[in-house]
Amino acid sequence: MRSGRRLAVDVGKVRVGLAISDFHAILASGLATVARAESAEQTAKDILAALAGEEVIEIYVGLPLNMSGGETASTADAISIAKALAALSPVEVRMIDERLTTVAATAALQSSGKNSKQSRPIIDQVAATVILEQAMELEKSSGGKPGKSLEQIDD
Repeated sequence: MRSGRRLAVDVGKVRVGLAISDFHAILASGLATVARAESAEQTAKDILAALAGEEVIEIYVGLPLNMSGGETASTADAISIAKALAALSPVEVRMIDERLTTVAATAALQSSGKNSKQSRPIIDQVAATVILEQAMELEKSSGGKPGKSLEQIDD
């Protein structure tokens, strides 16, 4: 397992959740929730501003797919944010299959006693945390980089 912090991004229509790992890629925790901007480029700039002062070795963006693995209405949106991040950041951006992450995040918040109204401001951060945990687990089990590169997504 490579050392270094990682950032995960859960792209929503209104908000973008961010989660970051520790240096040893053992723990994932919510970092921030960023409001969506008019453009993918501005949203990417806002994400990187929220990351200010943190050094990461990779950025993982959740790739929304339907249960059969096909694209959803949100797939192109997440890819556009990932491409904007890649254009502005020196670190590699990879796409991580995010099926069921929002379901897992919602269940985690409900089990902690939060209702949907209380969860709204942080649900995207929790979903990003789930994406990051999945990515770290994939890297630990496979020994390789998790998810797909943007070049693999374009194929």
